[in-house]
Amino acid sequence: MDKELEWSYEIGRTAEFIESNKLRRVALQFPDELLKDSVRIVTALRASLSEQVGLFLMADTAYGSCCVDEVGASHVDADCVVHYGHTCLSPTTKLPALFVFGKAPITVSHCVTNLLHYAQPTGKPVMVLFGLDYAHSIQQIRESVMAAGGRNYKREVQFADVMCSVMNPLSDPQVSNDIAADGVTSSNSFGTVSGNVYRIGGLVWELPEGSKMEDYLLFWIGSNNSAFANIVLTYSGCEIVRYDASECSMVTDLSQQRRILKRRYYLMEKAKDANIVAILVGTLGVAGYLNMIHQMKELITAAGKKVYTLVMGRPNPAKLANFPECDIFIYVSCAQTALLDSKEYLAPVITPFEAMLAFSRGSQWTGEYVMEFRDLKNSSPVESRNQSEEARFSFIQGGYVEGFDREGNDAEEDKEGALALANVTEKALQLRDDPNTIAKRTAKSGAEFLAARSYQGLDIHYDTSLPGPYLMGRKGRAAGYQDEKSM
Repeated sequence: MDKELEWSYEIGRTAEFIESNKLRRVALQFPDELLKDSVRIVTALRASLSEQVGLFLMADTAYGSCCVDEVGASHVDADCVVHYGHTCLSPTTKLPALFVFGKAPITVSHCVTNLLHYAQPTGKPVMVLFGLDYAHSIQQIRESVMAAGGRNYKREVQFADVMCSVMNPLSDPQVSNDIAADGVTSSNSFGTVSGNVYRIGGLVWELPEGSKMEDYLLFWIGSNNSAFANIVLTYSGCEIVRYDASECSMVTDLSQQRRILKRRYYLMEKAKDANIVAILVGTLGVAGYLNMIHQMKELITAAGKKVYTLVMGRPNPAKLANFPECDIFIYVSCAQTALLDSKEYLAPVITPFEAMLAFSRGSQWTGEYVMEFRDLKNSSPVESRNQSEEARFSFIQGGYVEGFDREGNDAEEDKEGALALANVTEKALQLRDDPNTIAKRTAKSGAEFLAARSYQGLDIHYDTSLPGPYLMGRKGRAAGYQDEKSM
């Protein structure tokens, strides 16, 4: 057996976990970049397991590869999922999971030198955060820092810990966010803070009494990936530097990442002018996703807007272009796949946190950003029904706009709601000569809307049941048919 393969992918630990828990059907989930090693990993595991254990290789997940694909595992009736590579450590709902983070190479001495360089002159304590693929080297980095600076650096440099490497499903995801995982259990706030304990992206750390995150310099060890973007957005008030272990270099210019906040604020303001909202289901395995979808529906309905729920796997511009009538999309997914660069999309794609601010009258953005939708489960939307008649200033349109009128009897409201998609689709498909004018016609029925469209599908004639005669088509090639005169 290849020793490097066994060390990197923890073959012995994985086999021991499977045998000790008496698992018989195990799904092995690989991201695209690790599929090249999947055959060797399965072969090594097969040599260490009994014949009664069935191994099923999973690839091309329906949603983000960082989440446990419980839907794919259920197709083979798996007892457990072994997840390889980068992960968000989002809690599962039905199946236990073992995480193999991988072991990325890193020059410990060079990393420690840069860490001490930033720990000395700033005067701020340093909190070391890292990608999970560098978790194997953190203990060695910690010991090197202690050896170089003694006990003084114990107070000045603190290290986050990995939340867990084994996860059991939640017993009641509706009322708890707890993760029963090899001795590590989360509290009611998974993504931000509970007391002085902070959790984000599979990391957990505790601050001393009276301290806050803005007092610390964040030292990130890892690549510029979705986990790092999550850190930058969540702790935008902190000074952050990044050590790129693959390049052995320091990155201090984070203006590009911080510019994302300005873009998100623009999308949130644009969402306030939306009339038809679609909820994109971006996960079927993260605990609590159904509760968040229901919460978003209640929020959007209370704001006087029409809401639809779409399930389509990983969203892309081509898929969402099939719904031109939707003004905004809300993407309910894990924190590390929630941010979509929607510049190529016909309509913006926002997060549940941005939707809470956009559709709740009286809510203001303080600059804090919440990525984990589980942190919004206990948030109650601001009542907006009583304020529907109050005009709101739109930064996108540059003037005051009236709220969507929800008054009238229930029958009329249901009738208008049923045709909401048809009305806006017709407006989207009309050609406008003057871009400053708004063309809108109201279809009073579905048949009237269909009749107004230029394409209504294949023509079906019911006047006769007899088939029509066959007609001979043209013969030859497009360059010159036989019935065409030659030049």
